[in-house]
Amino acid sequence: MRFFFLFSFFVFCGLSVQAQSKSNSFKVTYLRSSNGKAMSSADPVLLFASKEETVLTTQKISDGKAAHPFERFFIDRNDNSYYKLAEFENGETVLTVDSALLSKQKFAITNETKTILGYKCRKATTSVNSNSIELWFTEALNIKGAPTELGQDLGLVLEMVRNGNYAITASKVEEIKSIPADLGLPKTPIMVVDELTYKDLLWKSRFIDLSIFKNEQINFTDEIKSDSILRFANSTIILKKVKVPVIKEGNNIFLELIEQSNGDAYDRTGSVFLIPTDQDISFLDGLQKGIEVLPIYENGNSKQYQGVVRTENYSPLVELMRFFTPFGVKQFNHIQLKGKEWQDRVSYRQDISEFQSILSNQEVWIGTFIGNYDKGGHKVSLNLTVHPGGQESVATGIIPLFNTNNVMEMAGQEYATMFDVDKGLEVTFTLDKDVKNAKLRYITTGHGGWGNGDEFVPKENAIFLNGTEVFSFTPWRVDCGSYRLYNPASGNFSNGLSSSDLSRSNWCPGTLTNPVFIDLGDLKAGKHTMRIKIPQGEPEGTSFSSWNVSGCLIVE
Repeated sequence: MRFFFLFSFFVFCGLSVQAQSKSNSFKVTYLRSSNGKAMSSADPVLLFASKEETVLTTQKISDGKAAHPFERFFIDRNDNSYYKLAEFENGETVLTVDSALLSKQKFAITNETKTILGYKCRKATTSVNSNSIELWFTEALNIKGAPTELGQDLGLVLEMVRNGNYAITASKVEEIKSIPADLGLPKTPIMVVDELTYKDLLWKSRFIDLSIFKNEQINFTDEIKSDSILRFANSTIILKKVKVPVIKEGNNIFLELIEQSNGDAYDRTGSVFLIPTDQDISFLDGLQKGIEVLPIYENGNSKQYQGVVRTENYSPLVELMRFFTPFGVKQFNHIQLKGKEWQDRVSYRQDISEFQSILSNQEVWIGTFIGNYDKGGHKVSLNLTVHPGGQESVATGIIPLFNTNNVMEMAGQEYATMFDVDKGLEVTFTLDKDVKNAKLRYITTGHGGWGNGDEFVPKENAIFLNGTEVFSFTPWRVDCGSYRLYNPASGNFSNGLSSSDLSRSNWCPGTLTNPVFIDLGDLKAGKHTMRIKIPQGEPEGTSFSSWNVSGCLIVE
């Protein structure tokens, strides 16, 4: 990025205060409407125009009541340069200049006319991104200006109509002595950037962007090096303590993980998780002290499963995102197939706004796991973003119930094969008080067993609460072929299909698995028991089937 600091801006011609005309300056106020109805809450647009310059702002900006960031726009009528100025909450100001913007605009001027505020206006039309635009402009005042960047060179635009249903219309035209000096560009130092950088800075200033991991390696090695990023299970888990700022209710929270192969050619199970520390024992104890310190779940099939269900003194992992690596994206892009242009990374982006209560203003342990046995492994970056607005929401709490995804696979955690008996997975939890509109956030994927295993055979998942079935469905993905360009190292079969094309039990190589939100209704205080039942398939030679399921109770 190239930029410089502009210390005395008004060296440029027509925008100096001294050069302003002493007469023939106008102030135009514009109001917005939609489908013929006034948008009373919309901030009025203010246009100040003379022969030498045009200034575009809003009523709230002019009154000092606008929320940051906000923009103002200026046109030097000597050379028609278009200036965009953004002011940020931290006091910084950024400017960009486009000398060709107005000259590139093309309009069809029609013979249609109409009168607005007593001025005879002509109609011009254009199209922007498939939107039809009508501009009604007058030349009676011998000045130029418009309520947006469109049509600034036509004359004085008194109305802009988009797609016939949204309008910005002049409500008042006032002649003024001159454009107020305080509406000009600031004389303090200004950072001037190219337009793409300007747009990027403006966009990023509108939300919180919290970087958790940046191009970190997740691989299989006994040479574990930890600094601010902790590594466990032969480096297949990375972990970091993160300070999350205050997140208001109703804000949108997104998690984005970017993955590239750094040597591993295979589709692998991945998980982004949060470690609850509200109980005497946490999953962090298992990472630091060994898997044997975690509570054991047994269901009568002779196996012991470590740290998978909630107990009186332990909360299992909260799974924020389940994802699956593709076959060798980037690292194996040298494999050529005619007509295939491989992607160089996978971006998994997911709304996790339901976790506001356990993220806001908290220091939390957030980790990422990719099961693999490769020394090069994978490279990942992880960001959490918080976006203002969104719909009003009811305050909720999160109660982690179960997570059978064996993220400590490479440290001896048992695979999730507990569904081979009728009891399946069962967890008992206690509610301290009555709750309303409880929901189970449920993620499930089937794995293993070669061609006849549960990865490739649809199996029903049934959820029981206090002995009654409350929900059942068959998790299955049939769209895996859509992601072929992320899978350069995928095997190709004689029938013309690729391994990455095959339908699977709720996942595809190169995708994330969406949670299912299951309504449980109002729940009384006291003990409750939840059971997950899946007809897990029999072992097939040296291979076996398993099911990674995770669940959190969301309560009001």
